[in-house]
Amino acid sequence: MHVVILAEFAAASGGAEKVALESARGLAEAGLAVTYIQAVPGPVDPLLDHDRIRRVVLGLPDIWTLGGARAAAAGIWHAAAARRLAAALAALPEPPDCLHLHQWTRALSPSVFPVLSRVGVPLVVTLHDYALACPNGVYYRFDRAEPCGLAPLSAACIAAPCDPRSRAHKLVRVARSLSLRQALRGRPLHLVHVCDASRRRLGDRLGGPGVKHHRIDNPVRVADGPAAEPARGDAIAYVGRLTREKGADLVAEAARAAGLPALFIGAGPLEAELRARDGVTVIGWQAPEAVWALLRTRARALAAPSRWYETGPLTVYEALAAGIPVVASERSGAAEKVRHGQTGFVVAPEVGPLAAAFTALRDDAVAGQLGARARAEFHARPMSLAAHAAALRALYAGLLGSGSVALQYPRGGAHGSGLEPS
Repeated sequence: MHVVILAEFAAASGGAEKVALESARGLAEAGLAVTYIQAVPGPVDPLLDHDRIRRVVLGLPDIWTLGGARAAAAGIWHAAAARRLAAALAALPEPPDCLHLHQWTRALSPSVFPVLSRVGVPLVVTLHDYALACPNGVYYRFDRAEPCGLAPLSAACIAAPCDPRSRAHKLVRVARSLSLRQALRGRPLHLVHVCDASRRRLGDRLGGPGVKHHRIDNPVRVADGPAAEPARGDAIAYVGRLTREKGADLVAEAARAAGLPALFIGAGPLEAELRARDGVTVIGWQAPEAVWALLRTRARALAAPSRWYETGPLTVYEALAAGIPVVASERSGAAEKVRHGQTGFVVAPEVGPLAAAFTALRDDAVAGQLGARARAEFHARPMSLAAHAAALRALYAGLLGSGSVALQYPRGGAHGSGLEPS
């Protein structure tokens, strides 16, 4: 079986890229032929160094580096991306059996969906966020610092000043969403949800006879080393981008209320604000090995108090695997893997509930017991790379073996790929 994985980058700067890279590696190790199509030139993760992985670079710009009108136009419909992708697929030495898309908002745009669907094989899309439905991609009102309950592209949605940048940027995102709806209309699509909450939230909004929903966990690469010792940890840890929607400010306030230091690994808009607080240490981005070496010795718990509907932050799973209790937001998909009072706490993303959870973890026995149980339960049902690859392989095989797939996907070949939505 030959699978084409399409992502915008070939080095992990976020969860979506990390999953795309690890999926490629896992499938190659499982014996599949993999072509990894990288939209933007740049660093390449060693995970792609495998005999069964072929890498193709489209040479597209990251539209965030473009100015004004050029960036807006490319984000709404990037015709050059469609042309280059069609050419790359046509030039493959062997036709793909499945196409798997992980990212499309930074370089590709909705223009790639008609190209991919006209190849004539199943098209699978992993939903790392909600960009297929919501204009700003996260169902979040940045103007109100709260989740959004508006119907995407309704009059109220279009009028809402929810974008973190500006109203003008929101209008570009609305135009992109309208373009996307047109590009997807009537086309078969297989959506992979990385958490149950995503399936519930998008099931009704991404429907239609050609849309099928599937549920597969993200892979978790467990860091080498001994189990953590949270009972000896001195700080509540936070790993990731330092933003308000991810709740970084909540961690600092709640840790102080609980009488515990807060340790932040990452960077972002709140960095200066956090550094100015008493009891807070911000150490910036670190290599993964350094992160987990530090957390194993210093973290009493990992906090992931997202205000938005985050799908599946990988740090939550990695912490559980290492034996670190997790205090997760009830709005996060990753909270599904945290057993309240058993392997951590699932709470509202507010200072009071977070402070109560942190206070409970001041007890050495509680921290130690929750950490030990978290590690044991994770390793009893590991979200390993091999398990992830097996689930993907089973999905692809099922799609190729289904009689309905043959009816939905007439073989057209990459040479027949179109560039405009029908």
